[in-house]
Amino acid sequence: MPATLPLNPSSIESPVTSRVRRHFPGASNGEFGLPPELVPVLRRGQGCRVWDVDGREYLDLTMAWGAALVGHAHPRVVEAATRQAALGANFAAVNERSLELAERLCALSPCAERVRFVASGTEATMLCLRVARTATNRPKILRFEGAYHGQHPEGVAGMLRGRAGELPAVDAAGAGAAWVARDVLVAPFNDLAATEAIVERHAGEIAGIIVEPLHRCLAPKDGFLAGLRDLTRKHGIVLVFDEVVTGFRLAYGGAQEYYGVAPDLVAYGKALGGGFPIGAFAGRADLMEAVNEHRVNEPGYVWSASTAGGNPVSCAAALATLDVLGEQGVYPGLHRAGEALRERMRAVLADEPAPAQVLGDGPLAQLAFSARPVIDLQGWLAADRQKSRALMLELVRRGVFLNPMGTKLYLSLAHDEAALDAFAEHLSAALATLRERGPEV
Repeated sequence: MPATLPLNPSSIESPVTSRVRRHFPGASNGEFGLPPELVPVLRRGQGCRVWDVDGREYLDLTMAWGAALVGHAHPRVVEAATRQAALGANFAAVNERSLELAERLCALSPCAERVRFVASGTEATMLCLRVARTATNRPKILRFEGAYHGQHPEGVAGMLRGRAGELPAVDAAGAGAAWVARDVLVAPFNDLAATEAIVERHAGEIAGIIVEPLHRCLAPKDGFLAGLRDLTRKHGIVLVFDEVVTGFRLAYGGAQEYYGVAPDLVAYGKALGGGFPIGAFAGRADLMEAVNEHRVNEPGYVWSASTAGGNPVSCAAALATLDVLGEQGVYPGLHRAGEALRERMRAVLADEPAPAQVLGDGPLAQLAFSARPVIDLQGWLAADRQKSRALMLELVRRGVFLNPMGTKLYLSLAHDEAALDAFAEHLSAALATLRERGPEV
């Protein structure tokens, strides 16, 4: 692995860095927020590693934000996509591969009776909420504080912390849409009593409740998801599971199988495509009838069409991905790897003078510098996120590719014991460097 990047390399900006700064806002295509001098321009990936245009190798702990659950350039996924690409990349219509994938999804997903493909998780969650509003003829969506449900306004509103405020009022920071203050309610994750109180006050207006079953890296308390299921049934509210992250990651049947709770609608993306762009939303047949084009002139119709949705290349990649994930021992192995990663992180942090904790489940992990238990957004906000960011940036300098904004670490089938050991070594060295620099970090 190449040597650690210099601490302040901005004075020797490379030509490729200059090009990135010239053409990308913030020298980023979104979310990473790296200083420009640390932004790698990636050329290739294999397994759990990526290489940039300068030949620098990185151990990847973001894995395309979890999309490459089977690893980068998995040979079976590449072969399936390549074979299909020679037959046509897109028809913008139902095709043989999308039909096969729809059948697989409806067999795997406890709530899926009908399915429609889109091109991303953002589209999938957005369509779920539009269907919920149409089905109930109600205007409001309830979501949980700190969750991310895609790039549409309801998906972002309540995720960031732009100002202090009282729930269920939404913080519109980052949403780019002032109207969310009218149509979005926010509840604290893992607090069923507070959620029930909000719903009781607004039940006649709430169309749907959307939730990440594993909220970022925060596990739901016992009974929380089941309580949401009972609450939504009681008030005729559509329950939406955002399984863009948890789908096919915690179990073959996703969070629905893992936690034993089935929603009315579900959104998929990320890992389903094996690294290829894909999205899908599915659910009860009566709700999914809202997007039936034969109802276009009837009340209760929701327009839904995605040019790249269900394209045969992504669907072929998804079918190969599901074949790989369906092999015996895959999910026990992913859970063992995730726990091994978290154990290694805890062992390294045991010598850290500042209080810290490791969050996550399955092949996911997150670090929080805090003595306070982190079970919701307020707990996360109380953590020392400045130190966390400094640590993430130091890890990038040392050849670990990850998101420095304090979000998840993603594992894949390609992360073996050697990769976990390497990350633990990098983490230990990065923490030592931060201690040497002192409190200014």
